[in-house]
Amino acid sequence: MNATLHKLLGDIERFGEENDAAIDERARRMLNITRGTGQFLAHVIGAMGARDILEIGTSNGYSTLWLADAVAPNGGKVTTVEMAPAKLRMARENVAASGLGSYIDQVEGDAGQLLARSGDSSCDVLFLDSERTEYVGWWPDIRRVLRPHGLLIVDNAASHAAEMAPFMQAVAAEAGFSTALVTVGKGEFLASREADMARYRAGWHER
Repeated sequence: MNATLHKLLGDIERFGEENDAAIDERARRMLNITRGTGQFLAHVIGAMGARDILEIGTSNGYSTLWLADAVAPNGGKVTTVEMAPAKLRMARENVAASGLGSYIDQVEGDAGQLLARSGDSSCDVLFLDSERTEYVGWWPDIRRVLRPHGLLIVDNAASHAAEMAPFMQAVAAEAGFSTALVTVGKGEFLASREADMARYRAGWHER
């Protein structure tokens, strides 16, 4: 990661923390991932050699930049979707400042509709950080778009465990998927079509 991106991520992180501390309305909060989660996402993408990333929930682009910086050496791309116009504007400004725009495709609109029109087996990693009440309904399309050995990563698995429980239980019950919980940040729920989940943790530690 270059110095410019490192500084930009720090600025976005601080803005998100200050904004969310001052605002109660969920729709106006950034609800960014933690720095440790960003590092974990980067590690996983690098370990997999992932190229096609789908992010559900751009917010102001903080997580998007972590994903894009990780996928750039693989020659890949991040497709990210956000419905809130104000957040989308902030994300566009942050992407422009990052120099990673060629690795990011920003979509304005409904995440469920984007999933529905996405191709079968079209992504290596799907990062889910959006409206948790929609996850169970989205699961058939999430399952469909993941490639063999593809990986689903879902934020807030520990911080909102009760709300996430129906979705995590549905995924865990799915034949052919293995699941794990990684205790980084707000908790990351992982689901893969591959039996060995240890590969995603190997060599990683939060810094």
